[in-house]
Amino acid sequence: MKKITFLALFCVSLSAIGQSKYLTKTGSLDFEASVPSFEEVAAKNNSVTAILNTENGEFAALALVKAFRFKNALMEEHFNENYAESDKHPKATFKGKINGFKFDNLSASEGSTSVNGSLTFHGVTKELKDISMTIKLADGKIVLSGSFKVLVSDFEIEIPKIVANKLSDEVDIDFNFELAKK
Repeated sequence: MKKITFLALFCVSLSAIGQSKYLTKTGSLDFEASVPSFEEVAAKNNSVTAILNTENGEFAALALVKAFRFKNALMEEHFNENYAESDKHPKATFKGKINGFKFDNLSASEGSTSVNGSLTFHGVTKELKDISMTIKLADGKIVLSGSFKVLVSDFEIEIPKIVANKLSDEVDIDFNFELAKK
């Protein structure tokens, strides 16, 4: 009888642990490093995996670098081969914690919060603080969205002088994740 009770409690605790995670494999990341008067340098990735632990507000996201799509195929090729070196550095990751996160406080109306964490891209990890984001609970899903800026030079990416005036060192990044209970 004790074994059956233990197994039942163990299974219930495992299911409770699973309920504290929200996940997506279709999150979106957009970035833009355009300079006025030149061709748009922007890409979109709609297959970003992200997970949120609702017990403690820990958040992680993973994007395959080769999944970024540009309007121009040649620009995409140059991005992967010359700048991101995606064969050598195939993933971009973010690991952090949402400040003051409390699952019980989520509602259908958007709330503002921020996240601190580390972004790894091109083999370089950079600490980011107070990334503003909105958060809401909609149809049983947690929706996180926001934007932030990073510098290309912070990730040891060299831009050749011949195109340096056509690319901004400052990159605008937008994200949107619709996370469902795992």
